[in-house]
Amino acid sequence: MSEIDEIDHRLLRLLREDGRRTFSEMATEVGLSVAAVKRRVDRLREAGVITGFTVQVDYAKLGWGIEAFTEVRYSGATPVSEILRSTTAVPEIQAVFTIAGDPDALIHLRVRDLDHLQQIIDGLRRTGNVTGTKTLMVLGSWTRDAARVPRRGA
Repeated sequence: MSEIDEIDHRLLRLLREDGRRTFSEMATEVGLSVAAVKRRVDRLREAGVITGFTVQVDYAKLGWGIEAFTEVRYSGATPVSEILRSTTAVPEIQAVFTIAGDPDALIHLRVRDLDHLQQIIDGLRRTGNVTGTKTLMVLGSWTRDAARVPRRGA
C-alpha cells in the first residue's frame, strides 16, 4: 500500500469516533471533496487497514456491568487450540489473548454480578487443564478508539 499520510490518519480517527460518519461530514473536516474522501476510505479498506465497522455497546445497560480480566495458567504443554476450545464457547468471555510467559492466557470477561463471575471462573477451572487463575476487576477504562479528541479550535 502507498504511504498513509496525515489526512488518512485524520479520516481513520474520524471513523473510529463514529463509524457511521458520512463522507460529506469527513470531507468538511479534512478539507477534501466527498469523492476524494471516498477514494481514500476505499483505498484503506482495500489495503486491509480498515477491516470493518462496528458498534460500541454499553454493557451495563444490558445488565452485564461487571468487567474483569482473568489470567489463566494451563498444565504442561497445553496447546493453544485447547486454550481456545475451553474459552471461546463461553458467551461471557469477550476476548482471549494467548501470551508468552506466565500466565498462558489473558481472558476478558463481562458478567452480571460477582456470583456470575465466580461461576464462570469455577467453570474454567473445571476444564481439567487449568492449574491456576488470577482475576482483576475493572474499575474504569479508556481506549484509544473510544476516545473523543476535541477538534482544533473547539
